[in-house]
Amino acid sequence: MKKPALSLILCTYRRTAELDRLFRSLAAQSFKDFEIIVVDQNADERISPFLEQARLSGMTVMHLRHGHPNLSTARNIGIRAARGEWVGFPDDDCWYEPDLLERLSPFFHCTAPLTGVMARWAERAEPARLPLRLTYRRSRVFRDRMAVSFMLFFNRKLFAHIGNFDARLGVGQWFGAGEETDLVVRALHAGASIAFSHDAVVHHPWKSAGTGAAARREMRHRERGTGALYAKHALPVHVIARGLVAPLLRPFLGGRIAREFVNGCVTAWGRWEGMLHWQRVHRHRADAQRRTIRALVSE
Repeated sequence: MKKPALSLILCTYRRTAELDRLFRSLAAQSFKDFEIIVVDQNADERISPFLEQARLSGMTVMHLRHGHPNLSTARNIGIRAARGEWVGFPDDDCWYEPDLLERLSPFFHCTAPLTGVMARWAERAEPARLPLRLTYRRSRVFRDRMAVSFMLFFNRKLFAHIGNFDARLGVGQWFGAGEETDLVVRALHAGASIAFSHDAVVHHPWKSAGTGAAARREMRHRERGTGALYAKHALPVHVIARGLVAPLLRPFLGGRIAREFVNGCVTAWGRWEGMLHWQRVHRHRADAQRRTIRALVSE
């Protein structure tokens, strides 16, 4: 069977109605040379009707199961199963404009392994002055375009160079986010070229911060991932300081103090504990492993 140009790796957990919208948008694509790899993290058969409908519409769908919810691990399973030269990572609650893949298709003919492209997130406005190519220098200090997984498409060979998603980061982990930023920074550091395509549009609901205790627990959980990035990539001190102090000052500068200040405290707290925990556990563990390897080599 002919290999597709693109593999779309869709990891899903608990959602149903949103999948119908996504699959309808995929069926409407003017570019048809793609497969869908669904990594199903549900314990039941809730997504089976959508998979069957997708197949009836003519799309190639591979259904894989992964029992323990962990978004990064699920994506890595999809990467290993992918047959396409390129891969993309649609969220299970996003949807594509009908010409999105067509507009990106010139990139899919590029065989250079260190290559990627990023679509535009319709619901999030970005400054027009930002360059149309991501750089390691800007991304490492969080001054580049926001690179979220459902916007990203990579040559699959990139992962052989830099490794897959870090399964310690992301939904389902103590560090509840940061896996996509980590991947982009590692790719750029390895010399990857990642372009931005303004005309290729993907939709994803924009979710504002909530006000209840549950929402703030989730916020703290996500921000631990940002703190982990501070330590993992040894970011400059001024970047870390800005990330810890800005959430506390921003409510006063904007004249919105009550709710925003509490959220700012939660944000700073999550980043701080994420940074310290990564430094204490993961970096020290990596240093110990390197010392062990050096000792074995010297014997």
